[in-house]
Amino acid sequence: MATTSRNNIAELETAPVGRLLWQYSLPAVVGIMVMSLYNVIDRIFIGQGVGADAIAGLAITFPVMNISAAFGVLIGVGASTRTSIVLGQGNKSMAEMILGNSIVMTLIFGTFYIGIFALFLDPILRLFGASDTSLPYAHDFMMYMLPGLLFNNLCYSFNSVMRATGYPTKAMWTMFIGAGLNVILAPIFIFGLKWGIKGAAIATDISMGISAAFVIAHFMKQSSNIHFVPGTFRLDWHVLRPIMAIGLAPCIVNTAGCIINGIINNTVYDYGGDAAVAAIGIFTTVTQLIVTFVIGVCMGMQPIVGYNFGARRFDRLKRAFWLTAAVCTAVCLLGAIAGQLVPRTVARMFTDDETLLAASENALRLTTWMFWVVGFQIVITNFFQSLGEAGKSIFMSLTRQVLFLLPLLFTLPRIWQLNGVWLSFPLSDMAATIIAAVLLVVEIRKINHLTATQQSLPKK
Repeated sequence: MATTSRNNIAELETAPVGRLLWQYSLPAVVGIMVMSLYNVIDRIFIGQGVGADAIAGLAITFPVMNISAAFGVLIGVGASTRTSIVLGQGNKSMAEMILGNSIVMTLIFGTFYIGIFALFLDPILRLFGASDTSLPYAHDFMMYMLPGLLFNNLCYSFNSVMRATGYPTKAMWTMFIGAGLNVILAPIFIFGLKWGIKGAAIATDISMGISAAFVIAHFMKQSSNIHFVPGTFRLDWHVLRPIMAIGLAPCIVNTAGCIINGIINNTVYDYGGDAAVAAIGIFTTVTQLIVTFVIGVCMGMQPIVGYNFGARRFDRLKRAFWLTAAVCTAVCLLGAIAGQLVPRTVARMFTDDETLLAASENALRLTTWMFWVVGFQIVITNFFQSLGEAGKSIFMSLTRQVLFLLPLLFTLPRIWQLNGVWLSFPLSDMAATIIAAVLLVVEIRKINHLTATQQSLPKK
């Protein structure tokens, strides 16, 4: 297998786990945080340059963007996880089959959902809570954003595969390219050319297109650890089935998220109007920034756990999990503290409108008091994905949003009105984490049993 001194896939089985987690997580965290940060900067530009109604319109687009992300992670997460496992087993040819099948399915899915969005955009936006005030902003943003959705899927999905095949630093640079371009282009298009909210979408399209080209070019090089090979683009169900089974869990999370977001947007509009919808947009932006950091660390954990699971090095995969859980819990604890102590300061980054500031302050304080458990729950879900445990990861993906959050959204607002919506988040976080902890205990016991069985076998 072709490797370099800095991108040696074999070291996943031999190097110290702490160093590997740092080596793989740091580029992932930096890259994905930069991407999330430029989304935050976009929203700051839109809020300051266009107004509070534009933030409300942007909040309406989150569920639609989540549908796009759902199709992307269905392939991307499954492909990166399966690639790590088969490389751990020493099967490079299967890794290249996974790569070829994955890009074909990404293009098929992207063409399908973009066509649906283009035909039924306004009814979809209305379904997710757009009012007469917010609809024009949401429509303008999404119409110009549609081409970039496919680029976004290609960039994120194959960036994960790039990381899983031994190129964490290069994967980080993929994110930097898109982020850097967008930070430059967004203010030019929004303020300089006075394109408003559509300028943010066009800047994102251009940035994501160039990032996607960078990723695809990597896999076209013969020198890459795995690369595109003729004959691997013919769809094979035996290759696709495990990819989609693993990717189904995060796909369900995003799909359920868009449904939940639609319910939230409609509920908060009923109880608080456009200001409450804008507040949920600020809350989502802030918490997603923290969760994105957690996901970045989990991205670094995934190739370590997957490769060592394939290589039957159970001690190493457990150490990778516990280190990741400790880091992510600490990060979410800091987010919870900020939400409790300085929510108005956080909200002021996005707006100076007093009505929106008051609504956002209340929302952030009520939603984040149990936020410190979120990191642990996300790490457990990603741990199951990294092991290829499709059923458990799907169940874990459903617990917070469907099993707990959805019923709470239907009941608590009837008691506490708008505050009931905000309180649904911490209560569902707490319940989902309890379930996650129980499943984790069962999984660790199973791994310990496999370890004991392996150690009892006669050495060859």
